[in-house]
Amino acid sequence: MDVAVELEKLQQELENSFSKLPLASKKTDLVHGEGDPQTKVMLIGEAPGYHESVERRPFVGRSGKLLRKVLKEVGLPPEKVWISNIVKVRPPENRDPTPEEILAFRPFLNREIELIDPEIIVTLGRFSMAKFLPDVKISQVHGRLHKVQWEGRPMYVMPMYHPAAGLRSTQVKESFIADFQKIPKILVWLKDQQAVKKTKAEIEEILF
Repeated sequence: MDVAVELEKLQQELENSFSKLPLASKKTDLVHGEGDPQTKVMLIGEAPGYHESVERRPFVGRSGKLLRKVLKEVGLPPEKVWISNIVKVRPPENRDPTPEEILAFRPFLNREIELIDPEIIVTLGRFSMAKFLPDVKISQVHGRLHKVQWEGRPMYVMPMYHPAAGLRSTQVKESFIADFQKIPKILVWLKDQQAVKKTKAEIEEILF
């Protein structure tokens, strides 16, 4: 399967469905995910902001610049990961997405995840975190790798603060950077686990 081709088909399907989706009044309101279809790392944010809606690219505003800068600093160029959002259209005045809006875009994001098939999903902010870890607080679990069952399959999820929160607080920004610095080490660790085929109990002991 050519993942890039399948992602293009998915994005076209999304555009063809715009009239049935909340927030979108035209196809160009949609902001698709972007990056490397063969990546091991997928980042999921909440929703596009003003600059994202203008450029039709995820995370290109002030918070996006911080995210992309940190990615480069830890050896993960933005073009080598996949960056997306749970909602593909900017909510008015950048308000929080509603449960109904998240639900409407859910099939498209689920398919996007299936196609990318990442080794790690990094959630940015509490809304994307809640997709996989609905009953936790981000202040308590950020920067910790979690093994979850999603759609009947095991998946590694790492919750992180949204970069916008890092722009508002020096302390959060420091945590945001420190959390990202863990990712290259985690990728090496996951590769090692695949090589030695550690048991489930051993893996969970390391994770938690």
